[in-house]
Formats: sequence, C-alpha cells, structure tokens
Amino acid sequence: MKEDLRKLFLRDLDKLEKEINAYRHESSLWLIDQEILNSAGNLCKHLTGNLKHFIGHILGETGYIRDREAEFSTPHLSKAALSLEIASTKEAINLTFDQLDATKMQLKYPIDVFGHEMTVQYFLFHLMSHLNYHLGQINYHRRLLDRP
Repeated sequence: MKEDLRKLFLRDLDKLEKEINAYRHESSLWLIDQEILNSAGNLCKHLTGNLKHFIGHILGETGYIRDREAEFSTPHLSKAALSLEIASTKEAINLTFDQLDATKMQLKYPIDVFGHEMTVQYFLFHLMSHLNYHLGQINYHRRLLDRP
C-alpha cells in the first residue's frame, strides 16, 4: 500500500509539472476570470505547500514551515520556479515514504485536521484526492484561459 501511494503521489506531481509546463503563455498561469478565483500558479503553490506540510513536515519531520496564505497571495513565479517547488515536494514525499512502514500507516494521524481521528493511511488517501481535485482544476484552467 505504501509504495502504491508513493508512486501515485509522484505520478500526479509529474502530471502537475506537465500541466504547468503546457501553458503557452507563462502569464496565463496567474489569470483569474469571472468565477475562476484561483490561478493555476496559486493552485500549484497550494498543492506543493499542502503536501510538504501534511506529508513532509508532519509525517517526515522535514522542518518545512507552511504559509498557507502566501500560497494564494505571493507574487507570480516562473514555470521554472514552480517546477522547483514540485521537485522539492517530490523529495519530501520520498524522504517521508522511506520512513513509513505498514504499522505507521495504521497509526492515528498525529494532528487533528477534520475534528475526528483518522489513520495515516486514510489521510494519505485524502491528500491524494485533494491533489487530483486541484490538478483537474489546473487542467481546465489551462484549456479555458491559456489561449493563443
């Protein structure tokens, strides 16, 4: 289970990087329009911050300090800078998953996120779902707002 989850996180972070790099116009990464309130760049920063916090920091003790507000408000980054964020997220995932074993996967997740107890494994599935939800939004954002 652990290795399957690792592969899925890494696969979908690769998809995130491909989506970011598929933008023809770098400036389009930061567009919002009408009811599209989050840019693809902000969603990318949100996903990497989320995973580096909940997987890297909480489970892997990487020391990462999350600034969730900045994920949605900091200045625009280049594709290259976003790719570095994705790469450091993959590194945090690998370091953390190297430490996990079947026993740890069944332990209670160390912090209360939703107001109820859950296992590490359960929360990892939640994080995978969250990643894919926003990955789909980024794909749609690109197709709607990154026009020639």
